[in-house]
Amino acid sequence: MADGAPRPRILFVAETATLAHVARPLVLARALDAARYEVHFACGDGFDAFIERIDFPRWRIHSAGSESFLRALALGTPLYDARKLATYVPEDLRLLDEVSPDLVVGDFRLSLSISTALRQVRYATITNAHWSPYSGIRRFPLPEHPLTAVLGVSLAQAAFNALRPAIFAYHARPTNVMRRRHGLPPLGSLAHVYTAADFTLYADVPSISPTVVLPSHHRYLGPVLWSPDVAAPSWWNDVGKRDCVYVTLGSSGRAALLPDVLEALSALPVDVLAATAGRVAPAAMPSNAWVTDYLPGTAAAKRSVLVVANGGSPTVYQALAAGVPVLGIASNMDQYLTMSGVVRAGAGLSLRAGKASVAAIRSAARRLIDEPSFTTAARRVGEEIARYDAPSRFAAFVDEVFTSRETTVPCR
Repeated sequence: MADGAPRPRILFVAETATLAHVARPLVLARALDAARYEVHFACGDGFDAFIERIDFPRWRIHSAGSESFLRALALGTPLYDARKLATYVPEDLRLLDEVSPDLVVGDFRLSLSISTALRQVRYATITNAHWSPYSGIRRFPLPEHPLTAVLGVSLAQAAFNALRPAIFAYHARPTNVMRRRHGLPPLGSLAHVYTAADFTLYADVPSISPTVVLPSHHRYLGPVLWSPDVAAPSWWNDVGKRDCVYVTLGSSGRAALLPDVLEALSALPVDVLAATAGRVAPAAMPSNAWVTDYLPGTAAAKRSVLVVANGGSPTVYQALAAGVPVLGIASNMDQYLTMSGVVRAGAGLSLRAGKASVAAIRSAARRLIDEPSFTTAARRVGEEIARYDAPSRFAAFVDEVFTSRETTVPCR
């Protein structure tokens, strides 16, 4: 970038399906040098408390929100149907016309692969490598679904394995319908739909989510670590005389399981630091549990011997970065895929949310605390995470985009 030239304008667009999809682009937006880049941030309502102190322009856009997202996950229906995308694309186009960005960075706003192509604006998507067309993962676990209650997990998994290509094509169809409607070629599999962009950035490390033979426009950023900027609760300094366990089921876990988790941990010689994300208030509180809406997650993980989470990558990586094993109580496929990598690495255990009894949670937690191999493996992954500084890697990527002679990558 020549001296005196206008700063390149970077537009970050976050889909408010879960807090993670807002937090990741927010962390990366703050990684850019304001003297060199003009940053804009767009997202829907729902997590305003976490972005009210941003120091760059905020654009409000419509987003279906967490409730709609979680309902679609529970029913196994497409997360974005054609009707929803038909409202998203025109709104994206208006936003692009108003901001006139030189680069768009999106997180799970599937319509951006269409709108940025129509406006010929370079687009980078943030995603997880287990959704990559180049993923080394070949087995997809069946998430919590009404079918499992009818057929049982084993039979439902077998049916899912046989029908998965058709199911994934069904989930990819709304995006391909909209692409054809706008004169764009359809994409291949659901993996192509989730990763379609000029640049695909993986918020993972290879040991947890491996890939094979990545093209040059796909790259690992590393985990995008984020913790809410909240004050520690009044009881924060009163706990820690015993080993601590950090519990958070986040914005997309099965919140109703929190009382069972607390009951399971009540029989162990630990202090429990629990964050509810404002979703559930346990009626009965065990004597060893300390509960609030939000906690400084990084600090909570660092002072713990175990993290109990929903299996989603943000909290999982937060724990592993601190060298702490994870008990993931997973419900959606994204969580199952993340936890499959954690289990494969020996750094945690996974339970199905639909089968997570008090006894099963207690048994898994006891194993993770008592067996040193889990902590050893978690520390090994933590050392790998330390080599992947996502904000620095992202800043270097953006510099590369604006110093390279290539203006786009022919992948859309």
